[in-house]
Amino acid sequence: MYLNSPVTQFESLSLTTEPSPEDAEIDREPIELPLTRPSLPPATGEPGIYIAQRGNSLAHQKSEELQKTLLGHRHERQLLILQDFPDPDALSCAWAYQLIAQQYDIKCEIIYAGTLSHQENIALVKLTNLPAQRWTLQTLKSKDLSFYQGFVLIDNQGTTSQLMPVVQQAGIPLVAVIDHHSLQVELKSEFVDVRPYVRATATIFTQYLQTGILKLDSSINQHVKCATALMHGLRSDTNRLMQAQEEDFMAAAYLSRFYDAQLLNAILQANRSKRVMDVIERSLKNRIVQNNFSIAGVGYLRYDDRDAIPQAADFLVTEENVHTAVVYGIVHDEDDELEVVIGSLRTTKLTLDPDEFIKEAFGQDSTGRFFGGGRTGAGGFEIPMGFLSGGNENSGYAKIKWEVFDSQIKQKLLRLVNPRDNPIQS
Repeated sequence: MYLNSPVTQFESLSLTTEPSPEDAEIDREPIELPLTRPSLPPATGEPGIYIAQRGNSLAHQKSEELQKTLLGHRHERQLLILQDFPDPDALSCAWAYQLIAQQYDIKCEIIYAGTLSHQENIALVKLTNLPAQRWTLQTLKSKDLSFYQGFVLIDNQGTTSQLMPVVQQAGIPLVAVIDHHSLQVELKSEFVDVRPYVRATATIFTQYLQTGILKLDSSINQHVKCATALMHGLRSDTNRLMQAQEEDFMAAAYLSRFYDAQLLNAILQANRSKRVMDVIERSLKNRIVQNNFSIAGVGYLRYDDRDAIPQAADFLVTEENVHTAVVYGIVHDEDDELEVVIGSLRTTKLTLDPDEFIKEAFGQDSTGRFFGGGRTGAGGFEIPMGFLSGGNENSGYAKIKWEVFDSQIKQKLLRLVNPRDNPIQS
């Protein structure tokens, strides 16, 4: 049994014109920005108020630390690296960081290596003009990374980004890590704010905004759209606020002063594609249910349809007498002949820790990197196929390869779902 601990998603169009490295000469005059720390209200005997004050105290402390870090990097250029398949939480927080950093004359580029395939993510970026760029490994070969003095990890710790090793090899230092997932690896960073007990990274960034690190103005269109994106990220990672805690509601209350409700509704009304519906249908046909776990392999998917997997898991977990759903498939990029097993977990069982469950089920590679992890109610995993990638023009080989991976994943999951069973003997 996996019990929740106080410390607990992994879940694209080229969306903007990539900036030219030939920027004008930057003024090197130092700038003075005050480090503000609003005073906290006096302590009371109410436990709820005490907890809120303690959260506010940490938010003020981290906001001050972030301001000092940004002051030390003024006039620089930074890369904001998101997971390969960024979700609304990651996208919105990267945008918020970019707006905050602009005050220090820091130019930031929001980049990811994968794709946006979830219809809501595509709608979010298109309708808000969110400045995210897709940089593939091929794109990086044409980039002069010496233009950048630092990189930042937002809503991830580098384990879910193909860009991370290349950026590290280029010698670019890690400036900041801001995330709400459980610790995945040891990272040496100038600024760290990792809070696994917080439901959304958007909550952390909204707390920064509440301390005055950036004054949101409802008359500024960009601020309104960013607040709308943050509200979407917060809503998404708290399961439509059903898993929200007090600090999430307080963050949502603050954002309610600035966000555009009609714009958010338009994002949420984005329709599923036929290919997503086909994957959901496959998951229904292939699922097995044991001990209230629904497990489904959906075969091969195109790289651009990767986000159909978490949507299928969202659907399967709504079945009667099912509290946890795991859906997985082999995602292949025909251009790069890249294949990876990708899976998503969704659960309504309060005593199941997705992060612990996935790490226990799939373990880690030779470098100590876990193949997956999670947060409250959700998780995901990515398992590279390496030498076995490709060769799918031979349908017989492709079928055998899928059967092997399908059997192995089921075996590893069922070992935890029903430990008394011996999948090999059966």
